[in-house]
This record gives sequence, structure tokens and C-alpha cells, in this order.
Amino acid sequence: MKYLIVGLGNIGSEYAATRHNIGFRILDAYAEASNISFSTERYGDVAHCRLKNKQLVLLKPSTYMNLSGNAVRYWQQKENIALENILILVDDIALPFGAIRIKTSGSDAGHNGLKNIAQMLGTQAYSRLRFGVGNDFARGCQIDYVLGNFTSDQEKELPERLKVAVDAMCEFVLAGAQSAMCKFNNK
Repeated sequence: MKYLIVGLGNIGSEYAATRHNIGFRILDAYAEASNISFSTERYGDVAHCRLKNKQLVLLKPSTYMNLSGNAVRYWQQKENIALENILILVDDIALPFGAIRIKTSGSDAGHNGLKNIAQMLGTQAYSRLRFGVGNDFARGCQIDYVLGNFTSDQEKELPERLKVAVDAMCEFVLAGAQSAMCKFNNK
């Protein structure tokens, strides 16, 4: 069985440590722990690997966040991956820092990356792992906040929180979305 795991983020070194790039950072944490590497392919950096008896296609789109749907659709079709086997890793300002919420469908909640994915897939019925980045910003400053870096205290906590996100991702693949939601939502 094949899975497409997509970490959302923006390309370029100036975005590497931003809150908006947490999807890239989760995939990087998994790759580092699993000793796998990404190669640049069409629409993004891609890694192919196995998790027990499952085949994973890990994708960090090279499109900007708001156009991620092109990459998701291309790799879903290229690899012939069922919609229920797609997991999008994304930042969420509605959750406190480090909190995780897995959902199998739902609205984009104002997230332009998720909005574009829904448009390109023709449905909102795809799974997403939302990683909380908090919402400590003044009214009207949301864009600066998500494109800003984590605080130094958050950066210290981030390796542990990334490990939890990686564990949730693995649970999704190995045991299914419902099990992952029960074990990891709001943990």
C-alpha cells in the first residue's frame, strides 16, 4: 500500500525556520531519523521509502505554499495513491504551539495551502495533520507571524514536538487515521 505524505512550506532559505514551514520540518525530522534523503524532482523534493510494509512518497512541494495543490495532484496521480492515503502536514494558528490535530476532512480554515489542495483534488476529504504554531500576534499581523521564526523557547521544545508529529504520521500510515486521531489529537 502506498502513501503520499506532503509537508507544506515555502521554498528558500529565508523561510526555512518559519512557522509556515513546519510541514517541511516534520518531514526533515522523519528523514533524519530514518536515514533517508530527498531528491529534487518534478514539483518538489521527494523521498521514496518504506515504513514496515507500506511504501511512502514524501513530498516537500517546490511551489509556494499557496500553490501546493499542483504538486499534490501530480504526485497522487503519478504514484496512483488513493485519496484516503494522503496526509498533509501543515501549520495551524488555531492550535497552541506544538499541539497536534489530525482530521480526515474539513474546511481549509483560511489556510491558502489547504484551499489550493482542495481545489486541485476537487475535494476537502483528505487527511491533514495540523501542527499548532500558536497565535500570539496583533490583529492584522497574521502573515508576519506565520512567516516569522519560532521563539527561542519554542525552538528548544521543537525537537520533542517534531518527534511527536513524526510518531503521529507513522501511526496514520501503520494503523489508520482513526487510531492516529485517538492517540495524538491535542497531545
